Amino acid sequence: MKRIQAFVLGMGLLAIVFAIVACSQEMSNAEIQSAAQEMGMVTKAEADAMAQGAMMSDDQIMAAAADMGMMTEDEAKSMMGDTMMVSNRLQQVKDRGKVICASRNDVPGYGYLDAGGNNVGFDIDLCRALATAVLGDPNAIEIRLISAAERGPTIQSGEVDMLVRTVTWTTSRDSGWGNYAQTMFYDGQGFMVNKDLGVMSAYDLDGASVCVTQGTTTELNLADFASQNNLDIEAVTFEDTDAVVAAYESGQCDAFTNDRSQLAALGSAMSDPMAHTILPETISEEPLGPVVPHGDDQWFDIVKTVMGILIYGEAYGVSSSNVPSSVTGDTKVDRLMGLEGSFGQESLGISQTAAQDVIKAVGNYGEIYDRNLGPSGINLPRENGRNALWADAPCQDCPKGGQIYAAPLR
Repeated sequence: MKRIQAFVLGMGLLAIVFAIVACSQEMSNAEIQSAAQEMGMVTKAEADAMAQGAMMSDDQIMAAAADMGMMTEDEAKSMMGDTMMVSNRLQQVKDRGKVICASRNDVPGYGYLDAGGNNVGFDIDLCRALATAVLGDPNAIEIRLISAAERGPTIQSGEVDMLVRTVTWTTSRDSGWGNYAQTMFYDGQGFMVNKDLGVMSAYDLDGASVCVTQGTTTELNLADFASQNNLDIEAVTFEDTDAVVAAYESGQCDAFTNDRSQLAALGSAMSDPMAHTILPETISEEPLGPVVPHGDDQWFDIVKTVMGILIYGEAYGVSSSNVPSSVTGDTKVDRLMGLEGSFGQESLGISQTAAQDVIKAVGNYGEIYDRNLGPSGINLPRENGRNALWADAPCQDCPKGGQIYAAPLR
C-alpha cells in the first residue's frame, strides 16, 4: 500500500482518472503516454509513471483514492462503474447461504422433476456438489429456470453463481458469456425422425422441415449442415425445448434436432418412444459444462476444482459409500480427501476436507452419471465412449478409454 500511496500522492487525481480510463477502454501504456503528452498535462516521465499506475488492480485504485481522502470507497466504486470487476463471490455466497444456479427442469437426465416434484438431474447434481464444497450443504441451492435464449444474458449479468444447463463450450461464449470451468459431458448433435418417414440418414433430409430450439448452437449447426451438404432444410424454431418436442410430436415438422443425449432423453418421455429413431450421423462437437461469470478468478478456480473432485473421486475409487476419514496410505487419495498434503484448499477458501463432504453428499462423477444419464437414468452408455474416464485412469472397474479428465489436484 505504501507504494500505491507514494504513486498517488506524486501524481494526484489525474493519475487516477487516467488509470480509470485505461481500465475502461483497455488503453495501452503507449496510448496513455501519448494522450497525456498531447494534452500538455504531463511530461513523458510523468506519463510513464501514470501508465504504470494504469496497471494497478481495481481494488488498488479504489484504496489509493480513498487513502488520499479524495473520495470514499463507495464513491470510488461508483466512478469505476461497470468497468470494475470488484468481486468476492465466495463471500457473497456464504453471506447469502445458498448457491444460485441457472438450469432447467424439462429434460430427463439433465434437469427434470422427479415423482416428488424435486428438480433433479446431472446438471442439478453439479450445482449440489458446488454448494457442498463452499457451504457444506448439498441442498443450499436455488435453481433459476431459464430458456436457452436466456443463458447468455443470465450469466453475463452475474445474477447467478453458475450456469449449468446443457451449455456447449464455444470460443465466442467463453469470451462473451463467462468462463467455462470443465467439460463434464461430451455430446454431439443428431436428428430424430418418426420411423414412418422412412428416412435412414441425415443426408436424406433434403426438403424436410426440422424443429429446433431458437438461439442455440443447435440452430447454427443445422444451418451449417444444410449449407455444407446442399440440402434444402426448413428450420422451424421455438423458444424452448418443450415447444420443440410438442411441435415434432404433433407433426409440425419432419425431424427434430438436438444433442444426441437430449434426443435420447426427450424421446424416452414421448407418448410412443418406439415410434421414433435417432439417425446415425453426428454433425457437431458439443462439449458441455458449467459456466461462471467473468471477473472472479477465485470462484472460477473453486468451480474447476469441485468438478475435478468428482472426476478424481471416481478415478481413485472413492465413492459415497467408502469415503475415508483417516489416512489410507495412498498418497493421491489422502491428498484428495484432505488427510495429508494439500491441493490448494486454503487459497481457494474451502475446507481441507471439502472433497470428503462433496463425495459423501453427491457421489463421484460415475455415481452422478449412472444416477442420471446411465443405467438408473436415461441409460446412455459410457464404456468405450468419450464420457468414460481417460484411458490410463487408476481405477480398476470404472469405464475407461474416454476423455473425462481434469487438472491434477495437487
